[in-house]
Amino acid sequence: MTYLHSMQSEIHGIRALSPARWRSLDGIVGVHWDAEGQAGASGYYLSPDPRIMLFFTDVSDQIKVADRAADLSRRDRGLCRAVYVPAGVPMWTRFTKPHRFSHLDLHLHQDRLMRFLSPAIGSSSARTALRKPIELPDPGPIAALASLVVDELSPEARHPAFAENLVGSIVTGMLDMTVETEETVAKIGRLTQAQMNRLTAHFSMNGEQRMTVSDMADLVGLSESWFATVFRETTGKTPLQWQLSRRIEAARELLDDEALSIAEIAAQFGFSDQAHFTKVFRQFTGDTPAAWRKRSDRL
Repeated sequence: MTYLHSMQSEIHGIRALSPARWRSLDGIVGVHWDAEGQAGASGYYLSPDPRIMLFFTDVSDQIKVADRAADLSRRDRGLCRAVYVPAGVPMWTRFTKPHRFSHLDLHLHQDRLMRFLSPAIGSSSARTALRKPIELPDPGPIAALASLVVDELSPEARHPAFAENLVGSIVTGMLDMTVETEETVAKIGRLTQAQMNRLTAHFSMNGEQRMTVSDMADLVGLSESWFATVFRETTGKTPLQWQLSRRIEAARELLDDEALSIAEIAAQFGFSDQAHFTKVFRQFTGDTPAAWRKRSDRL
C-alpha cells in the first residue's frame, strides 16, 4: 500500500537537532526525531490518521499534554513514553523546562491497522480498539521494539517486511485487544470497566460535546438497543443524563476561573445559551452557576 502521511502541526520553541530519519513502508511511515524544546515551548498536532509516539526516555516532568488548548497549565498531564493517538484526535503540548528528547513517530493507515488486529480479535473489536487512545508511562518491551524499528530507518535496512512485523508487534502490544461481545456483556448485565473507560476517555477528549446513543454504542461494539439497556444498568442513568452530568461536572471546574464568563462556559460545553445552561446546572447541583461561583469564592 503506497501511503504518505499528513499532519497538521504548529510548534513554537521546538527544533530538530538533526535531519529526521524516516522510511515509508506498507501503510506505515516511521520517523525518528532528535530534538529539543525551550522552557515554555508549545506544540499543536492533528492527523487524519492514527499514530503512535514512542519516547526513549521519560519526558513526563518536562513535557505536559492536554486534550484541549484550554487545559494547558490547568488540567494537563505528563506526556507518557508510549502514546497511541486515534485518527482525528488533537493534541496540545507544553514544555515546563528546557529538554532534549528522542522519539519515534509511527504514522499508520487505518486499513493497515485493521490488518494487524482483525485476524486476532475480529473487525468489530478492531475498529473499537482503533478509537481508544492509549497512554503508557512504562512501555516495557515495546521500547526495545521501537529501538529496532529506528535501526531499520536507513538505506542499509533489511527487507521492509522485517520493519513492518516489528511495527505490528508494537501495535498489538499497545492497543486494547479485548474482545467484548454482546454475549459477554449479557452474562454480567452491565458494561465492562474497559468499555466505560473507553466512553469516558472519548467523551473527555472531544470536549464533552454531545454524542448520539448510536455513536456511544458503536464505540464499545454493541448494538444501540442493547447498549441503552445495559448502560442504564451500569450507571443508573440514561446516556443523555450521563453526558449531561459529565458536562456539568466539567463546567463546575471552569466556574473557578473568573476570567471566563458563564455565557462562555455555557457555549464551550454545547448549551444553547446561558439560560439553558443555568436550568440544567440547577437540576444537577441545586444552584445556579452564579451562586456556585460565589460560594466557591468564599471557600
